[in-house]
Amino acid sequence: MNHYKLQMRRGILEEYSIKMKKVTELTSKAMAKSLNIEENCFLKQFGERAQHQARFNYYSRCQRPDLVLGLKPHSDGSGYTIILMDAEGLQVLKDEQWFTVPKISEALLVLMGDQMEIMTNGIFKSPVHRVVTSKEKERISVAVFYSPEVNKEIGPEDGLINEETPRLFKKLQAIKGNILKRLPG
Repeated sequence: MNHYKLQMRRGILEEYSIKMKKVTELTSKAMAKSLNIEENCFLKQFGERAQHQARFNYYSRCQRPDLVLGLKPHSDGSGYTIILMDAEGLQVLKDEQWFTVPKISEALLVLMGDQMEIMTNGIFKSPVHRVVTSKEKERISVAVFYSPEVNKEIGPEDGLINEETPRLFKKLQAIKGNILKRLPG
């Protein structure tokens, strides 16, 4: 690959990274507002050096999509994941049934992760999801995982804990990416 093309791609990735940082800030504030708590509370938990990790996924056509999953069922360990997808293929498990997430043109999908379920004291759920393959077409997605900065403590927001909704989770410490360590107490 020539130097010019490499520089162009680097520029595109840098621009996308800057925009994703803004999207995560706006999303964190919007989630706090939706819960009627201080709008910067989640940003404080994620920290000034919150981590943004991108994964580019390519799913080729598959002759036997009934036998091959693109990605096995799991929940994301991150705070949340922002997904740009070019076609349907992501499925979410609800009430023991798989539902296909529709592809909405020019939209990003925000998928809650385990850390945001902790921060919201279980109000926002981290869904089990998977990716299925297709016999007809290829699929590409870009997933940006947003996680707290290393050594940052996370836990349920105080404004979400009261007599009716007791604390469901203990405080944890972010070690790296979506790896957490239980704190004493």
